[in-house]
Amino acid sequence: MSWEHPRDERRRRRHRRVRRKVFGTPERPRLSVFRSLKHIYAQIIDDTQGITLAAASTLDSNLREQLNGLTKTEKARWVGRLIAQRALAKGIHQVVFDRGGYRYHGRVKALADAAREAGLEF
Repeated sequence: MSWEHPRDERRRRRHRRVRRKVFGTPERPRLSVFRSLKHIYAQIIDDTQGITLAAASTLDSNLREQLNGLTKTEKARWVGRLIAQRALAKGIHQVVFDRGGYRYHGRVKALADAAREAGLEF
């Protein structure tokens, strides 16, 4: 049996609650955000087929060098821009935003705002 911090369990519960309503379709896939202590990850997912259409993170080889010395919030903005570019390149213009049980604040908000500025609609 694995030990999990109560904060993580509460986030997972919130995420399950959000996911009851948020569902990605081929016309409007889901932009899912995961935040760890050091990194932030974003995926665009078609839930009908269960496939990831585009992904970006602070671990991305295209971003690694540009992110040196930036704050975590600034890194999240870069990831938001990159996920939007990759989505638009695949013809995805509209998404539903899945904040992953996190508050819409800080890094999650920065990623979302940057993706909107780069052309994604949600």
